[in-house]
Amino acid sequence: MNHTYESDGARLGYSDIGAGKPVIFLHPTPVDREYWRPLSEELAGVRAIIPDLRGHGVSELGGNLPVGGFERVPDAPVLTMAQLASDVLVLLDHLKISEAIFVGCSIGGYVLLELWRRNPEQMRGLAFMCSKPQADAEPNLARRAEIIAQARAAGVMGIFDAMVQSQIGATARQRRPEIVAAMRARMSLSAEALVAVQAGLAVRPDSLPAVATIDAPMLAIAGGEDASATPAEMEAFRAAPGGCQYHLLPDAGHFAAYEQPRNVANLLTAWMKRIKQS
Repeated sequence: MNHTYESDGARLGYSDIGAGKPVIFLHPTPVDREYWRPLSEELAGVRAIIPDLRGHGVSELGGNLPVGGFERVPDAPVLTMAQLASDVLVLLDHLKISEAIFVGCSIGGYVLLELWRRNPEQMRGLAFMCSKPQADAEPNLARRAEIIAQARAAGVMGIFDAMVQSQIGATARQRRPEIVAAMRARMSLSAEALVAVQAGLAVRPDSLPAVATIDAPMLAIAGGEDASATPAEMEAFRAAPGGCQYHLLPDAGHFAAYEQPRNVANLLTAWMKRIKQS
């Protein structure tokens, strides 16, 4: 079912589906919570709690974002990983959930790392899909500044048209060409929200030190065709002291969970069973 809640002056939306062990799914940008629908439909015995991140889908961006954090674009509002993590913690409190398994793709994974820094006791397990612990390198920072300038000058349409081609793997685009239109339809951020998200991604911290403290069960799924969070970058999750099950899907891109929902669901289900037994 679809619901809303309030967090720091914004009304945010979420879905609460099924019954069983609570699992929080945090989607990538610039799509919304529908990204997780094909995967969630493959899962059994799970209570899937799937929010629209602030500024995405039906969730409001809010008007209290800080300005000035991204030096390359000093007048840009910044949607920080800390704010997104706070929204998730408010949702957990709203639902009276004391602990859960967390699954994050891309920016969703960055939020998981922030949640671990703040409330590790609530995290029964962490699953990272096409996400990485490293901060932005120089080329990424320059690219984010370019995207912000383009969004302000010409809007988001051209940006999203390019993103949907680059984020979906070449194999999925060839085998299932309809996936491109399906994902493009889920990209509905306003130009203001896109600017804030890009600035937030640019200033996110290096989370390699956080990985070195994670003693909860971890899963990492990388896409062999993903240039945004490469398999080599995701290998860094193996350094977690609690161990990390690492899987490579050679023919998947950045949206691996949408491209191959059954394969990803099988990996996630097997991993979660081990958590329940531990």
